[in-house]
Amino acid sequence: MTKILAFAGSNSKDSINKQLAVYASGLIEDADVTVLDLNDFELPIFSKHYEKSHGVPENAMSFLNYIKQSDGIVLSLAENNAAYSAVFKNLFDWMSRAEAKLFYGKPMLLMATSPGRRGGISVLTMAKERFPHHDAQIVADFSLPSFESNFSNGEITNPDLDNELKRKVELFEKQL
Repeated sequence: MTKILAFAGSNSKDSINKQLAVYASGLIEDADVTVLDLNDFELPIFSKHYEKSHGVPENAMSFLNYIKQSDGIVLSLAENNAAYSAVFKNLFDWMSRAEAKLFYGKPMLLMATSPGRRGGISVLTMAKERFPHHDAQIVADFSLPSFESNFSNGEITNPDLDNELKRKVELFEKQL
């Protein structure tokens, strides 16, 4: 069975990006999905001084192991000030210190959503530029605008957007 790792680049307790990642990963047929919450991987703020004194924290290594053990990644990024959330950037920095190619060539469905009309487009653009340098194989990306208007009861309510995501999931599945 295909092992899928799904998570949001957010530490919000009611993360809309986690809701989107859970929904999208649930569309993948015959998959064993592991959903991670960044709140379960508390890390100190990255610093070379901390790393020199203590090494790479165990929680960063543990997250990397989840990536290694997966066959594919479903990631929905929160956007803060047109960039990654601080919690995701910190995890990303720590993992990249342990393994520069931290995505291990795994197929990735990269997404973002936000309450606004742009749906996290800025952070998606940033990630599509940066992640391939870390061995991400981004096979599809998806932006869900105006989350509250287009998502309810665990699913996308706008038929056009839902069909678009389902097409992206199909592209992702073909790479697994």
